Amino acid sequence: MNRSAQFPFPRPRRRLADLRTDTGGMALIEFAASLPFILLLSLGGAELTNYATTKMRVSQVALHLADDVSRIGNGSLLSARTVREIDINDTLTGAGLQAGGLDIYQHGRVIISSVEGETAPNNPSGEYKIAWQRCRGMKNHASSYGVAGDEDLAGVGPAGRQVVAPENGAVIFVEVAYDYQPIFPNQMIPNTQIVEIAAMTVRDTRDLTQIYNSEAVTISSCANFTAS
Repeated sequence: MNRSAQFPFPRPRRRLADLRTDTGGMALIEFAASLPFILLLSLGGAELTNYATTKMRVSQVALHLADDVSRIGNGSLLSARTVREIDINDTLTGAGLQAGGLDIYQHGRVIISSVEGETAPNNPSGEYKIAWQRCRGMKNHASSYGVAGDEDLAGVGPAGRQVVAPENGAVIFVEVAYDYQPIFPNQMIPNTQIVEIAAMTVRDTRDLTQIYNSEAVTISSCANFTAS
């Protein structure tokens, strides 16, 4: 009898051997198995890149705002320049435009502080004070370094990196707190709050007695939590 006719199909043992050496579709199976890990790495990389970019942009907002407020002033070179509420409001508006799509006032808080030396003879040890503060933003964030009216300060800022004012001058200290807006709904960033600081010395002689408001504009008070 013809054995091929008796066994029209491959014997089980031979079939198993054939399957063991058959590599057809292996690449597709391996790709399907590794796809979740590839997606996780890709999405995580995109999220981390966006976070780093956002952090840099918030830092630039703080730096430019400190620089702008340190330069504002109304008057001539022959007299102390006066600071007006309208000037501060304009710089805050400019910072919001610079931040662009971050919507920094919808998702964050900007705090501007004027750090000044306390007036002698009430300042024998050379302490400093926060003479005034202006704020904008809807985020409920209090300054980590003091509020307007704080006196007898060794400086303002993180321990070991505190800024101080020059004699008869002032330093503008800016703190920006922002809630990071992730790209993907699943949370890959453990801490979504970004806080950046910057400080700039006031260049010109400035009238430090008050902030003028002859235009009667709305003051950007730190008691308000608004985006404008």
